[in-house]
Amino acid sequence: MFFDTDCAGVVHNIVYLRFIEVARTLLAEQLGMGLVEMASTQTYPVVVRTEIDYRRSAKLGDKLVVHGWLDSVERMRFWCGFEIRRPTDDTVIATSRQMLAVIQMPSGKPVRLPEDWATRFAHLKPARAAKGA
Repeated sequence: MFFDTDCAGVVHNIVYLRFIEVARTLLAEQLGMGLVEMASTQTYPVVVRTEIDYRRSAKLGDKLVVHGWLDSVERMRFWCGFEIRRPTDDTVIATSRQMLAVIQMPSGKPVRLPEDWATRFAHLKPARAAKGA
């Protein structure tokens, strides 16, 4: 979008985090944490840490694809990986990892992840994760 770019038509760095937010919301749905489910259970994934590597610039008019996957699962947190790619020339624009914890509201207390999470959602861990990273 025009408003996502600077006067030279280069996409602002912060915009990639918005793209990742959308991909993470779609990934959360696949993890059984859709918006309706979260509202009814008052259990929410929250971002604890974000790591992002900007590889190349995207420019006004570029079509970008964002891939997200479940990277790893621990007892109290999990990591998601993301890749933003320009498919016209297969260029990796940015890669990112985010650590999330699940909290119960309104107390804000962390929730332990089910022990079978890593195996139940193994299909969300692609063999190709972060190609070119």
